[in-house]
Amino acid sequence: MEQVVGAADLTIDHMLQARQRIAPYVHNTPILTSSYLNERIGAELFFKCENFQKAGAFKVRGACNAVFGLTDEDAALGVATHSSGNHALSLSYAAGRRGIPCHVVMPKTAPQAKKDAVRGYGGLITECEPSTTSREAVFAEIQRETGAEFVHPYNDPRVIAGQATCSAEMLEAVDGLDSIVAPIGGGGMISGTCLTVSHLAPKIEIFAAEPTQADDAARSFRAGHIIADDAPVTIADGLKVPLKDNTWHFVSHYVADVLTASEEEIIEAMKLTWQRLKIVMEPSCAVPLAVILKNQDVFRGRRIGVIVTGGNVDLDRLPWMK
Repeated sequence: MEQVVGAADLTIDHMLQARQRIAPYVHNTPILTSSYLNERIGAELFFKCENFQKAGAFKVRGACNAVFGLTDEDAALGVATHSSGNHALSLSYAAGRRGIPCHVVMPKTAPQAKKDAVRGYGGLITECEPSTTSREAVFAEIQRETGAEFVHPYNDPRVIAGQATCSAEMLEAVDGLDSIVAPIGGGGMISGTCLTVSHLAPKIEIFAAEPTQADDAARSFRAGHIIADDAPVTIADGLKVPLKDNTWHFVSHYVADVLTASEEEIIEAMKLTWQRLKIVMEPSCAVPLAVILKNQDVFRGRRIGVIVTGGNVDLDRLPWMK
């Protein structure tokens, strides 16, 4: 991918280039449906299952696009990032496939399953406090020490272009979608979805789904500028980070609305998905179904694409277990 300064420079060609670049390293993930959920909501839901993706999450798309887009000279010192989990293990996976080091700063509260997966892919972890301030400060020190190429978890055009390939697959697999709903934390997946859909199917409405206890994107959307929380507390551990300038560009221009769900609603949607779709998913991925169940009047009668973003959950700490 040629040098891209910011989100506004991204075009559909960047998504197409990313799709070709990452094809050897990612899955075209399946679409699942549930007649029970369709009947309960009064809509047709199509679940894009990125929990079946390499490394267990959609973020491997953006990570692979960034890693395999580097020149040999830039790749020589490896890559580095900060992440609560899925980007960390995705970047570790991509770096391992290219044979370069991967340095990761992770909050000490990140799920053990994700830490184990990062190490399993060869990632080198440095732990930090569970706040945006701490992770960015510790990361800056690691980057100074290693000289590694920074691949931001979401505020990176290379990453956004990679994430955009997910909705491209969905549009090819499902005709006539009216809406797409995806979780939002930092906004990488939503931004990629906006990039693809705004070019290929601009009549589709894009909804972002967020925990009420980490609702900075919803508040930003209503205020018209970024509002960042430093350390929100939510079961949806992948959605705690704030929007940045590149992702805000897409959210502010292309998202129809940002809808929120309580912790109880997220847990119930997660449990319902496990029961009805028979798939493993993490709490962050349940937020889209939670907001659809909560706002059935918004979605009734529609054909809805729902992006299930990952399946890296700690099986010993499921939220409904006492």
